[in-house]
Amino acid sequence: MPDQVTITGVATDQTDDLAPVLQALAEPTRLEVVRALSSGPRRAGELAETVGVSAPTMSKHLRVLLRAGVVADERSHEDARARVFRIRPESVVALRAWLDQLQALWDEQLRSFKRHVEGE
Repeated sequence: MPDQVTITGVATDQTDDLAPVLQALAEPTRLEVVRALSSGPRRAGELAETVGVSAPTMSKHLRVLLRAGVVADERSHEDARARVFRIRPESVVALRAWLDQLQALWDEQLRSFKRHVEGE
């Protein structure tokens, strides 16, 4: 008999890879940074001002987001000292794929429960 995919299996199999992303996004300030970057790349100073934190605090948040693979940094051609941060779409795609798979499994569980309750 083929292995059956379960909600618990999906939740535990893929969250190891997604854990750093989920942990990084769980912090409200970092989530706000990602929201700010959704409108386009920005420098750390702009992000700090937008989010309302100090430069050292923003640096710590950006380090976490970089390690988790949520954002990437690039050097500006005009000023090689300035780093510009942007969202890495790959991290969002992986998270979305996992959520879609989890949603599909929940939908199937609810359909099965409905059939059971209605006596089908």
